[in-house]
Amino acid sequence: MTKSKFISPKIDYAFKKIFGSDQSEDILISFLNAIVYNGENVISSLTIVNPYNPGQVETLKDSYLDIRAVLNNGEIVLIEIQVARIAAFHKRGIYNLCKAYANQLTSKDYYLEITPVIAVTITDFILFKESHKCIHHFVFKDQESSSEYPEHELQLIFVELPRFVKKLPELQTLAEKWIYFMTQAQDLEEIPESLAEVRAIEKALTIANQANLTPAEAEEVSRRAMQLRDEIGRIKYATEE
Repeated sequence: MTKSKFISPKIDYAFKKIFGSDQSEDILISFLNAIVYNGENVISSLTIVNPYNPGQVETLKDSYLDIRAVLNNGEIVLIEIQVARIAAFHKRGIYNLCKAYANQLTSKDYYLEITPVIAVTITDFILFKESHKCIHHFVFKDQESSSEYPEHELQLIFVELPRFVKKLPELQTLAEKWIYFMTQAQDLEEIPESLAEVRAIEKALTIANQANLTPAEAEEVSRRAMQLRDEIGRIKYATEE
């Protein structure tokens, strides 16, 4: 079997390295502008909280694999990837969103100091079976008129990777190019011209290149890929039983 040139961004460790390292600011800005703001350049800068660095390979734990960023306007964004569905997944997402919002306030703070929180969750499974969209964006709305709540304090965004079926020549939007990167990077033999046009995606693929990994990182990617396959296998077996 031919070894893939690029590591899969769907492996939790690889996802963290690509989007959450101290060299990933421009990558994460482009990705969030694509997914959260429909490709508009709303985010000009951000700070990645507790960024991953290669020296942490040996101590990396699952709880560290979510990415937290603070945008230039003070908003907090939580980003994570899930490749296998777990129990009470919807409740877990809402809990993490509300926890990040509420934890901003201490007994000495004022409500005006609380900033909005956006949770972006990428799933490698179908969450919303009644819909055929790839990206789902939830905010508070009036039940009858569908008018949105005046303040977008809490937002939930889900990207369902299995919903995306477009081929490389069909890609048009920045979001489509990023989702294609998420689903197909490990099958690419080189960086396609249409993806290289987006500097942040080209950089993401450069980081994902197997040749640029240290031996320790390559071993960690391999180990986590095996863990991922085992976990998906266990879930599939439990479901069938």
